[in-house]
Amino acid sequence: MLYGTMKVAIGGPLKVAFRPWVEGLENIPAEGAAILASNHLSFSDSFFLPAVLDRKVTFIAKAEYFTTPGVKGRLTAAFFKGVGQLPVDRSGARGAGEAAIKSGLDVLERGELFGIYPEGTRSPDGRLYRGKPGGLARVALASGAPVIPVAMIDTEKIQPPGKVMPKLMRPGIRIGEPLDFSRYQGMEHDRFVLRAVTDEVMYEIMKLSGQEYVDIYATAAKRRISEAAKAEKAARAEKDKPGTSAS
Repeated sequence: MLYGTMKVAIGGPLKVAFRPWVEGLENIPAEGAAILASNHLSFSDSFFLPAVLDRKVTFIAKAEYFTTPGVKGRLTAAFFKGVGQLPVDRSGARGAGEAAIKSGLDVLERGELFGIYPEGTRSPDGRLYRGKPGGLARVALASGAPVIPVAMIDTEKIQPPGKVMPKLMRPGIRIGEPLDFSRYQGMEHDRFVLRAVTDEVMYEIMKLSGQEYVDIYATAAKRRISEAAKAEKAARAEKDKPGTSAS
């Protein structure tokens, strides 16, 4: 009930204001469990995708969104529950991964749609990064549910970092044909199989999105970008010290 109310309250205005275009809606099954594996460009991805679907899709979100104290915290928790997000404690990497897998399996066992971002975090520069095999592939093989590749298009341009007001423009969503991994059933603990499944899904997402693919994890790319920014800042500070002159 809460999901339906929030979808009307949020999804309706989103569709009217931004008019997202969609290709491949026929690839979403009318009923039954399925995994929606999407690239991740923006915080808004988890809102635009559910807005264009007739069925409920559940994503996982940081537990902090649900546990922040105060009025603002309670409103935030209600908002995320209302749009179909589940809390996962990410304080420990292994524990977080297991919690995400269990949450995904619970959703699929109910015959619902489970949404997941194989990259594990938002792309720092609009490119597509290597998928993490621990979540998507394990959930797919343990559940037997089909994996539907999804490409979000231009959502990162709506509200770039540092911008308060979103830009009114049309993002896009391309939904690919379901991928069947039943040939690997029962092999969810084989790391080579997990990598093969993940890479196949990422390849389909790349074809749908047209993104440049980078064969490293997005978390590593973010770390490199952060370190480079710190080094540049330190170099500027050194250059601007009194008595320092260019040679």
